Amino acid sequence: MSGHEVPPGAAVGQALAHESAALHVTGQALYTDDLGVRLAGLLHAWPVGSPHAHARVLSVDVSPALSVPGVARVLTRSDVPGVNDAGVKGDEPLFPEEVMFVGHAVCWVLADSEDAARQGAAAVQVAYEPLPSLISLREAMDASSFQGAQSTLRRGDVTVGLAQAAHVFEGEFELGGQEHFYLETHASLAHVDEAGQVFIQCSTQHPSETQDITAHVLGLDANEVTVQCLRMGGGFGGKEMQPHGFAAIAALGAVLTGRPVRLRLNRTLDLTMTGKRHPFHASWKAGFDAEGRFTALQVQLTSDGGWSLDLSEPVMARALCHVDNAYFIPHVEARGRIARTNKTSQTAFRGFGGPQGMLVVEDLLGRVAPLLGLEGHELRQRNFYRPGECTPYGQPVRHAERLETIWTELLASSDFHARREQVAAFNAANDHVKRGLAVTPVKFGISFNFTAYNQAGALVHVYKDGSVLVNHGGTEMGQGLHTKMLQVAATALGVPLASVRLAPTRTDKVPNTSATAASSGADLNGGAVKDACDQIRARLAEVAAGRLAVHPDDVRFEDGRVFPLGHPGRGFPFRELVHDAYHRRTQLWAAGFYRTPGLHWDREAMQGEPFKYFSYGASVTEVELDGFTGAYRVLRADLLHDVGDSLSPLIDLGQVEGGYLQGLGWLTLEELRWDESTGAGRGRLLTQAASTYKLPSLSELPADFRAALLRQATETGVVYGSKAVGEPPLMLAISAREAIRAACAAFGPPGQPTPLASPATPEAAFWALHAARTPSPPDAPGATEGVPT
Repeated sequence: MSGHEVPPGAAVGQALAHESAALHVTGQALYTDDLGVRLAGLLHAWPVGSPHAHARVLSVDVSPALSVPGVARVLTRSDVPGVNDAGVKGDEPLFPEEVMFVGHAVCWVLADSEDAARQGAAAVQVAYEPLPSLISLREAMDASSFQGAQSTLRRGDVTVGLAQAAHVFEGEFELGGQEHFYLETHASLAHVDEAGQVFIQCSTQHPSETQDITAHVLGLDANEVTVQCLRMGGGFGGKEMQPHGFAAIAALGAVLTGRPVRLRLNRTLDLTMTGKRHPFHASWKAGFDAEGRFTALQVQLTSDGGWSLDLSEPVMARALCHVDNAYFIPHVEARGRIARTNKTSQTAFRGFGGPQGMLVVEDLLGRVAPLLGLEGHELRQRNFYRPGECTPYGQPVRHAERLETIWTELLASSDFHARREQVAAFNAANDHVKRGLAVTPVKFGISFNFTAYNQAGALVHVYKDGSVLVNHGGTEMGQGLHTKMLQVAATALGVPLASVRLAPTRTDKVPNTSATAASSGADLNGGAVKDACDQIRARLAEVAAGRLAVHPDDVRFEDGRVFPLGHPGRGFPFRELVHDAYHRRTQLWAAGFYRTPGLHWDREAMQGEPFKYFSYGASVTEVELDGFTGAYRVLRADLLHDVGDSLSPLIDLGQVEGGYLQGLGWLTLEELRWDESTGAGRGRLLTQAASTYKLPSLSELPADFRAALLRQATETGVVYGSKAVGEPPLMLAISAREAIRAACAAFGPPGQPTPLASPATPEAAFWALHAARTPSPPDAPGATEGVPT
């Protein structure tokens, strides 16, 4: 059923508040760490972290910790009954013999209180043999320290494409990572019941994988471990892979002591121990014809994967698949490799490599536009995908015309061209403050890179009183997935939203689920919920058909009533039908399943159709920049985004706005700093608190913030014609970075490239505008089309 087949008055498409909104704002919403107080004899876990970025563990003496009042046990490598590994690649020992980053946990102390556990951890004596370390991405590149697969994406022949070009440019670009900074830090709570069943409450985006890894650490079968995720206080990808080891520690402690174990990282521990968005380095060469259209792009991407692989390989694959963003490039050669450094293992983060790949091409276009004598928006529009064209990996760009539609509508609604003139007039009248205005597009593929992950299950119960209970495999981290699933179930069964309840996500209700990630939570779980509801509805239609004397296909379910097609007055309540169906021994529950159709992907050749569809969007941002300090203000942002036929417009609008603001943080504020000195603090994260790591907040919101969803945008083949909304809006913030570049450029003469570091902090903006004020001579590198560095 697509968007235009949604029945009148359906819950789908209504602008509803988040299903837990009232609980959130009143403090009644429970999170993992709120549940431990209900358990008697609770133990608290605290890590013994390495002070070295790289060292061999020579010995661990836990006896001093055991004499600390309240300490019950210290977990070490010898306590693991199963596999001593917390990852899926076999490269993440739960208790390491060789520590690989500052904060790497050597052992864990369990105590009656968090304070006692912390004191016990301080008492553990560990002897280390320090080893050479690699901290920065450039250090790893110089040392040829790489891990995992090295992939290449090709189309055509870049040598031919560059030879055909009227203009050839080359350069390099380094972009920073990002801390998830979810409101709720990592938390797990484990206990064992009388049958030996291990039950784990966990703040995890991937309960099934948390179950799998905990089971193999404990040496148990998966059916002996149950994981539940009630809700998360944010995730953004940081709880896709990273929670598993923490859950395993809590479960191991519970099994060995017979007491429930709570493990919750405080903010400093969370920042120190958990992975972030991958920083990237890119070196590129690009060719353009006389009209400013791409002829070729050759690019080498290198990501900083940290100490282990985690999800670095699929992150790189998605980066390579998005280095084209919204632009058709005839000849492409994009290579990707993953550096190994002595830092936290970098992991999934909203966009999953897509933002990094897209930023490379957007930065490139922003740098070369002046050298081509074109405005940035003109250069971008000339290179848009057109209907019938394919990506470098061979996937047709379906609905490519939406790029032009969104672009045209947004330029009109934002009054872009008139405002360009206003900005130019403002800049001419002001020597020390300049404004910049920019527009950028988004094309983002939706589905997991790994085809097997594109499946989901659901379990739906209809009770004898007509009420409905929905279980599905997706997790709620504040993004509104549960709200959408309630709307899908209510619409599919034709019942009021108030009669549907959602149960917490549990591995013993819906097994073998994929992570709630890749923006696919609503697509996958919505498809599964709808499938389960459709099965129940078909059975009920058979029963209703006999009572109404019509064919089952002519039975309609709307707003809690059942009636013949075209005759609502002959209807009767849904609960009466359920009563009749039960007494006729009709099955009133169903297991639903959904797998995304039409996907195929050759990971070696980097060819195929890995995405179900593309989400499109564009944004216009205007900034004002102070020439003395580089400080900026976002004056106005206009966003237009394609979510298909929205399942829940208020939720989707919030995701678009929130994604933009988080992207603004990544691109302009949030700067991760590690100690790269040769001193005792080498490898330590310097920005390990909110006092040193600047997050976007209310003060960074655009003074004038306008967001809208594209109309008449049905996506066939997806639940109720909808599209994903989680990740794509983050890249709308690229226009803010380009606006800052334009403001910096306004301090100098026209026609010059303006390199800009990422993140474009006030400091970075100051140096960019300083360079614009003092441009290089014509024969210097960066002033010619040869090397705009």
